[in-house]
Order: sequence, then structure tokens, then C-alpha cells
Amino acid sequence: MQADLLVTAMRPPEIEGRITETPKATPNPPNPSGQCPICRWNLKHKYNYEDVLLLSQFIRPHGSMLPRNVTGLCLEEHRKIEECVKMAHRAGLFPNHRPRLPEGSLPKNKPKLNRYLTCWAPSSVKPIYKKGHRWNKVGPHSSRTMSATPGDL
Repeated sequence: MQADLLVTAMRPPEIEGRITETPKATPNPPNPSGQCPICRWNLKHKYNYEDVLLLSQFIRPHGSMLPRNVTGLCLEEHRKIEECVKMAHRAGLFPNHRPRLPEGSLPKNKPKLNRYLTCWAPSSVKPIYKKGHRWNKVGPHSSRTMSATPGDL
């Protein structure tokens, strides 16, 4: 009798497994043949810089964009998301996303100002277009279309 108690005391506990039904199947995207997640879920023209939850999926903890091969975005949507992320940073919607300082360095003591002017209207936030040579400017009013007719030559 003592031997039986000793054997039962040394046995590992028995674990029962049960197969349960999955709570919900993952939803199918409306456009499964889309090239990137934005195109697959038909969000192409439905987001802007104020959609912080959507934009935060494509940025690193310190605020920079993840590369295209990680996010799976097409080139067009990657550029749009990148511009929206920059606009959201400027509007102050990502206040905790700042680049990390090198080890051992201390942040500069600056007066606390309303750096991003969050009291302005959201419609006033405009993208800052990339600067470049005069002949290669990118902007809303760029006149890069040159139409030459035979009479002009």
C-alpha cells in the first residue's frame, strides 16, 4: 500500500486537451487580388494624416517609416503613407515618437513651446515638398510639362 502511494505521488500531473471551436474566422478582404494591404482592403483614398491607428502600423517606435519589404505596401501607397506620417508628426499627433539619442548624451534644455501649433485648424497642415534644383522641384505648382510645337523650334 505504501508503494502505491509513492508511485502515485511521483507521477506527473495529467493534462487533458480539448479541441475547441475557433471564436471567429479572420475576415476576408473585399479585394483579395490587391497588391498591398491598403489596396486589398479598399482603403486607397479613405485615409489621411489624422488616422493615427492606421499610420502607426507602418512606423518604428522612434517614428521613422518601416521599409516597403516589411510593410508589403506598393510604391504609390508607401509614398502616401510616408507623407501622411510626416504631416502627422508636424501636427503633433505622434508626440512620443522621437529618434533615440546616442548613449551617454543628454537632451538639450529647450524652452517648452507649442512646437507643432496644434491649435491650428487641421486643414492648414500641408506637406513640405522635397527641395531640389530649380529644374527638378517637386511641388503643387511645378510646371514641368513642356509642350514643344514645331513652330517653337
